[in-house]
Amino acid sequence: MLIFKTQLEKNMKKFMVDILLEGLDNETRMKLLAKEQEGVKELEQNGSILESYIKSEIAGIYLVMMANDPEDVHAKLSFLPYYPYMKINIVAVRMINGVNQ
Repeated sequence: MLIFKTQLEKNMKKFMVDILLEGLDNETRMKLLAKEQEGVKELEQNGSILESYIKSEIAGIYLVMMANDPEDVHAKLSFLPYYPYMKINIVAVRMINGVNQ
């Protein structure tokens, strides 16, 4: 069985996203947490987020994401409640001996 990908899917690239949360007080963080988790779960289910690693010492997370370009990464994250508090660094990556070379 052949699986056809749309042109948009063919252009998808893998990005390492380093997110640091800044200016988010604990009360606001807790109030927004459930919606943030729902949004992240949705991004995982639709294949936008491949992996996530919570930083152990500071408020933030590393994500491995699929997107067309860095602007698309921002677009995918922009609906999350924590987005206004995110300092984001995006780096395009490729797998060694993997599909994404």
